[in-house]
Amino acid sequence: MSKGSVSYDEWVIDSLKGDSAAQTEYIQTTIEENRGFSKAILIALRHVAEARGFKSFAEETQLNRESLYKALSEEGNPTLESLSKMLDVLGLDIAVKPKEKLKVG
Repeated sequence: MSKGSVSYDEWVIDSLKGDSAAQTEYIQTTIEENRGFSKAILIALRHVAEARGFKSFAEETQLNRESLYKALSEEGNPTLESLSKMLDVLGLDIAVKPKEKLKVG
């Protein structure tokens, strides 16, 4: 990478800093567009945590900072409770709906 350039991750994080509405939209869009691809959702949550500051996000979610780091790491696997707390801070909720069936014929 040339001097002065930033990685995609750094660019996303910088663009999300201080903009709660953008953070919420980013997570919502990632979930809608990546059904069944939890890795993308995990990365998006990590971006938001970094944009908000891990310490601040941990306090907002009432999660232990070390647990939050672990849950959002590359090998992370957040619990439903942790995921719910993270989404709640962003004004989002978990919903279940029937799958759309593919029409054959």
